[in-house]
Amino acid sequence: MTPLLAEWPRTHYVAGGNNPFLIYVVYGWVDLDRPLSRSAYRSSGVPDGIDLLSYGPTEHPDVVRRFRTGHPWTRLIAEDPDLAAIVAAQDCCLVVKGDIADPRTLSYFRDVIGLLAFCLDVGGVAIYDPQMLKWWSPTEWRTRAFNVGHCAPRHHVVTLISPDGDGTEWVHTRGMRKFGRPDLSIHRLRTEHREAILDLVNRFIDLLAFGARVPDGQPIRLAGLPAGMTCWRRGDENDPDFNNEHIEIVWPEAGTGAAVPSPQASR
Repeated sequence: MTPLLAEWPRTHYVAGGNNPFLIYVVYGWVDLDRPLSRSAYRSSGVPDGIDLLSYGPTEHPDVVRRFRTGHPWTRLIAEDPDLAAIVAAQDCCLVVKGDIADPRTLSYFRDVIGLLAFCLDVGGVAIYDPQMLKWWSPTEWRTRAFNVGHCAPRHHVVTLISPDGDGTEWVHTRGMRKFGRPDLSIHRLRTEHREAILDLVNRFIDLLAFGARVPDGQPIRLAGLPAGMTCWRRGDENDPDFNNEHIEIVWPEAGTGAAVPSPQASR
């Protein structure tokens, strides 16, 4: 008898969002002929819409090399040189890629998390997540993704902070496209609002990942933030900062309580 798997509910689901898009790269030769245990990996296997693409020394070796470049790779070399050396020695990788049609649950994500844990057990040595610009060691994947046993969206979305001029910061996320929802962006963040904004971003990550949608003009009401902040949808998957649409959270204009106008605010 085929074991039943617990669904991962999407408690705030509203229809009409974008399709979740997933892409992971498993380095090493992955033995896909080995059977995947549904119960052991809490996975039904490869979800509809997801493809497994193998690359190696005779099959598009440029793909194997492609992800071992750029800032995420340089950071891995600096922070985990042992793992970087293992990845650098590989001449094969498996790309797990595709999209899911506006799902009402997060069970597709459960299936892929288990599938990737299986890949690490049958030859994979590391996982690269291009959407959050992160290299996962096998231990970290098992600890922060698989062993959690439920969907923890904040483990799969990165919040980046960078200078934004005049002593302010820009906070934005990457990775929400896995859930078919826009990423988040807040410009001109000042120190006194930093803690509240990071709390807001975390709340939005969970709310959106579990299926909510945010309409243009949605006001922000959170202790520690000024009244009059609003949300506006912008961009598309070709935006290199996000590879996704994003919600720009706009500050009220000083002294008026009105949102700062933007030529891209509404569409």
